[in-house]
Amino acid sequence: MAEYSQPSFNISIEEEYQFIDPHSREMRGFATAQGLTLLHAQGQGEESGPAEESEHAAPRSNTPSGKSAPVAGTPICHDVKQARQELLRIRREMRELAASHDLKMMVAGAHPFSYWEREQEESPRYRALIEDTQFIARRLLAFGMYVHVGIDDRNLAIDVMNAMRYLLPHILCLANASPFWQGLDTGLASYRSVLLDALPRTGIPNAFRSLNAYLSYVDTLLRTNSIPDPEAIWWDIRPHSQQQDPSLPRTESGPNSQSKRPAPEQAALEIRVCDALPDIDDVLAVAALIQATVAWMVDLRHRNMSFRLYDRTLIAENKWRAVRYGLQGKLLDFGIEQEVPIRGLLHELLERVEPVLDRLNCREEVSHVHTIMQRGASSDQQRHVWRQSGEDGRAVVDFLVSQTEQSL
Repeated sequence: MAEYSQPSFNISIEEEYQFIDPHSREMRGFATAQGLTLLHAQGQGEESGPAEESEHAAPRSNTPSGKSAPVAGTPICHDVKQARQELLRIRREMRELAASHDLKMMVAGAHPFSYWEREQEESPRYRALIEDTQFIARRLLAFGMYVHVGIDDRNLAIDVMNAMRYLLPHILCLANASPFWQGLDTGLASYRSVLLDALPRTGIPNAFRSLNAYLSYVDTLLRTNSIPDPEAIWWDIRPHSQQQDPSLPRTESGPNSQSKRPAPEQAALEIRVCDALPDIDDVLAVAALIQATVAWMVDLRHRNMSFRLYDRTLIAENKWRAVRYGLQGKLLDFGIEQEVPIRGLLHELLERVEPVLDRLNCREEVSHVHTIMQRGASSDQQRHVWRQSGEDGRAVVDFLVSQTEQSL
């Protein structure tokens, strides 16, 4: 077998944040470079213009929805323990930013009841998205968590992406946090997934024979004016490049950290299937499981073993089950062609990744997956609060705000 260099498996995590009126519990959004813009709920309150720009304004990036939520991403971290410290720093900064505008910070896949028309945003990407998708993008309001795992070999990254598609529904069963939409119980664990899958170039991707096949696909979209750049491909998993945002200061927690200097770009896989999660322990558990799964698949590949590739339509069936039922449902085990309770499949996955946990220094974080399975995912917790409160969406918001802030 040919020698190979082990990928770094460095990790970075991005989250999207909501800003909440502490009295009405309505959601407020972050605008473009002008600073904070308060978005009024439809039929409630008065429309307000941009607030004075804050010197603490968070880094922002355009997501599939083009929405104005700030996206705060960690620098490239050596392990999830460093990522925890970075996320704590970012969440504290977001909380302070919200407080400076008399707002609260909240993390979840969707707001339980806010209902509003998007205000116009001047970014070229947002204008192009509206032109392309019309009403879908105008009404879309969903928040995610995105995990980047470093794989320096881009060909290997495509191989792992092909295999990893199978396990995306398993991950979503743990990382769902959007059961409500505009005041209604959707009956789903992740309504965010439904919203995003209405957009083009989302969901489970096809398998690619090689890196060249993927690059050819991207080139076709670019040449036909289907996308402005590869960032407009919003699959649940995609090849990507990790790069430190220059506006984010780096901490000295890593041996090679240099204050305020951007980390070099490196090839990575980005897993985008997860809802934004309020509990930071849940965030780190899911991120660590993703990292460990990637490392396990790389180990298989370098031992000349392969993970069977399944058709996208079959994986999409499992994704629908994850969207609908979360941890309370069953997924299809395509190897035996039977339904299996998701908790059993997750226990099996945990056994598979166990040999790589110490190498990645993430055993403690991955062990929290057992807590999520026993306690329920965020959508389960939100529904419990909703029922106990007499179906009061404000109580759900209070719970999510408290859970977001409890570890800070």
